[in-house]
Amino acid sequence: MSTALPTKPRSLNQRSQVTIVASTYNEEFTNALVENTQQELAELMPNAKINLVRVPGAFEIPVTVEALIQQHTPECIITLGLIIRGQTAHGDLVAESVTKALQEIAVRHTTPIIHEVVLVSDDKQAYARCIGSKLNRGREAARAATSILDTFSQFKRTSGRVYPSNV
Repeated sequence: MSTALPTKPRSLNQRSQVTIVASTYNEEFTNALVENTQQELAELMPNAKINLVRVPGAFEIPVTVEALIQQHTPECIITLGLIIRGQTAHGDLVAESVTKALQEIAVRHTTPIIHEVVLVSDDKQAYARCIGSKLNRGREAARAATSILDTFSQFKRTSGRVYPSNV
């Protein structure tokens, strides 16, 4: 587990379209994730168009992402949610299902999907990852989205070669 946010990537001035798909379940925490993601994106990608789609819970995120990609392919999708592990295996099963589905969708459509549907053990961990500043997964999601969009734009600039020109 990381103990701090990754370094901020360079800012992108290009016009980009980023869609955030966030659950409303565990509202205090998911609202904070959304807010932190939007604030960081505004700083790192000031010319980006940010769309927000809210869904009831984490389990509904993958099907919504699939529908969004089929309707119009965003350049990047950020998924945000919070699952608090309970006394049964339900939380772990939902987290595993969401993770697998998002990876399959990303690869099938060659669309970057930033996965910050967080599984935690308690409210203390949820606070640290959603509201706190040191491990904030919303800010981390925005940084990852900025980095992958920069990488994908390098692909375009290198006339379809598989690797960016500086690799």
